Amino acid sequence: MKLFMRVFGIIHGLMAFLFACAALMLITIATHMGWVAFVGGLDRAAAQVIIEAVGLLAAAVVALQIAETIVKEEVIRGADISAPTRVRRFLSRFFVVIVVALAIEGLVATFRAIHEDPAQLPYAASIVVAVGILLAAWGLFIHFNRSAEELEPEAMADAKREDRKLNQPPPN
Repeated sequence: MKLFMRVFGIIHGLMAFLFACAALMLITIATHMGWVAFVGGLDRAAAQVIIEAVGLLAAAVVALQIAETIVKEEVIRGADISAPTRVRRFLSRFFVVIVVALAIEGLVATFRAIHEDPAQLPYAASIVVAVGILLAAWGLFIHFNRSAEELEPEAMADAKREDRKLNQPPPN
């Protein structure tokens, strides 16, 4: 069983590495797009390209946050996310990043639709509405999960102890 857990840790580490590589590629592409738009002239077309670059940067943030979460929770901690505290913390990391990235994408889609094709505005609005629904669902999840956490106070104490250990500087 320990061998399987070790293999899973290696696979999770590889996945985190690939997410980080994807983030770096997105950052590179967004930087290139922004630079080309800047050098080409500061007009409406350049603004649209820069807004699209911001969308790519938002996706890069998502990829980096996912990589960080995988490393912290699966590789370093080897955490079992069956306890309510673990589930809330694990999902909250993803939801924050995903909601922010989707909100930015909704804004990018809105700007694009306004300037290029107003018929696309309902689709852009649906992204923004979906962000609102996700926020409401996340709030409900946290509310209900907090009640479950109160039944297992030792799980919260364990998580806090692990946080203190994880955030300590390494010995020299």
